Amino acid sequence: MEKSRYPKFTFTWIGGIVLLAGLFIGTMAVYFFGSFWKIAFRENLELKDWFLMLTNAAGFLTAIAFFDFFIVRPSTGKKLNFNFSPTNFYTYLLIFPMMIGMMFISEFITSLIPITGPFWGKYYEYFSQLMEKLTLEPVIMIIMTVIMAPLFEEIIFRGIIQKGLMNKGVDPRRAIFYASVIFGLVHGNPWQFVGAVLLGCVLGLVYYKTKSLLLPMLLHGFNNLCSSILVTYTKSESFADAFKISEWIILIIGIVLFSLFYYLFTKKNKVHYAEI
Repeated sequence: MEKSRYPKFTFTWIGGIVLLAGLFIGTMAVYFFGSFWKIAFRENLELKDWFLMLTNAAGFLTAIAFFDFFIVRPSTGKKLNFNFSPTNFYTYLLIFPMMIGMMFISEFITSLIPITGPFWGKYYEYFSQLMEKLTLEPVIMIIMTVIMAPLFEEIIFRGIIQKGLMNKGVDPRRAIFYASVIFGLVHGNPWQFVGAVLLGCVLGLVYYKTKSLLLPMLLHGFNNLCSSILVTYTKSESFADAFKISEWIILIIGIVLFSLFYYLFTKKNKVHYAEI
């Protein structure tokens, strides 16, 4: 039997600590460099538009590198490697409408979370201010949310965590759910948590069925691109506000789209590929 060129590593709490350590060290390295630059050249790099982008990239890259060198290579003898193969065009026609359907469903559920009150109001105001700072530079926002986030986050949450759990023997449905919940938690706020978990389940399903990280990356980028466009031109991440329709209509459309294309993707057409 031909050996797979992809390492069959597992994901445990030790792997989680290694990822966090890599993320912390990579992020702090950039901040230390910024502090040194400020002292040596009296220039605050943290005020530069690209500094946040560099910090995120360094954190994610170091986290992935740490997992590769301290977990994957010692346990498998192979370097960390992923399948980024494209698939047939028909599959794309199934997964994008399915993703849109879940985007609509998650918007409705998110709209039920309070944004006013002594606790929720202050929390939402703080969250909104962070989003406003990001939207001040549309080019940086697009690079970070549409390119960097899908690339790095799918490698970590689907390629490392979900795949590592399944390699460990965890039921695929549970592995998809666990990875999605962790994905939601790292967003750090309830409004993005809901969408991250629900959409993460779709991304995890697509990765499980197709075995290619390219597809969830494209779907992730598509979702973030839609959000970026909505925020830039309507100052809201709401499709209902953009189209001037009720959230209930958005929910109904979302349920119909997701149910139909989920059935076509998983049941009728049995989309499933092997990872060689």
